[in-house]
Amino acid sequence: MAYRNLEIDNRGAVRTIIVNRPDKLNALNRETLNELTIAFAQAAQDDSVRAVVLTGAGEKAFVAGADIAEMNGYTPIQAQGFSRTGQRLMSSIERLGKPVIARIQGFALGGGMELAMACHLRVASEKAKFGQPEINLGLIPGFGGTQRLLRLAGRGATLELCLTGAVIGAQRAHELGIVTRVVAADALDDTVAALADQLAAAAPLAAAGILDAVLQGGETAIDQGLEFETQGFALAFSTEDMREGTTAFLQKRKAEFKGR
Repeated sequence: MAYRNLEIDNRGAVRTIIVNRPDKLNALNRETLNELTIAFAQAAQDDSVRAVVLTGAGEKAFVAGADIAEMNGYTPIQAQGFSRTGQRLMSSIERLGKPVIARIQGFALGGGMELAMACHLRVASEKAKFGQPEINLGLIPGFGGTQRLLRLAGRGATLELCLTGAVIGAQRAHELGIVTRVVAADALDDTVAALADQLAAAAPLAAAGILDAVLQGGETAIDQGLEFETQGFALAFSTEDMREGTTAFLQKRKAEFKGR
């Protein structure tokens, strides 16, 4: 479909979704949230897509936040709907069943940081900036920021970032576990492309199982998580990919996974 606020690029088995509102620093309005929801649903359903990269247009921002001009006129009921729309999008990314990489080249603030945290891996330019500054607007995070940041960085860091609205650099975000990798600005594209290619070449059913096990395990007691892992491990033995992977290893050749 044609999008007003997104660009879609396909390179082999890697699909790149670009938030394309550079004049607004790629801020998330309701229309953009809806388009992202559709774009990720399409990526989930397309068997030719094995990994997704999410980024923003231009060099200034990944996504600088939610669209404040739009939010300014919301009633509480409208704000509740906006929050739920954003949270559904973030959950759909987290539960996509395919690896999603956030390519972060500039500001990732508020809703932008929440969008990045919903992705499975986050690769940031050393120039990137992160923060949950909603308190400066008299608000709290509404797209899952208090919850995903808590799970990534812990209670202390979450309270400090959300209560002060502080903006931190990429290296500090990496130290807190928010960012997976930090690279030089001129190495960002090559690093993300290489990682996406690696993930796209991996066994897709095994990747889905890992994503599911980590997501489920993070929300349950360890005994339940371990049992979920055991069931996923056993299920993998019913796949052609498992036979191909083990046979290729024994034959000292590269495996060719079909997602079956």
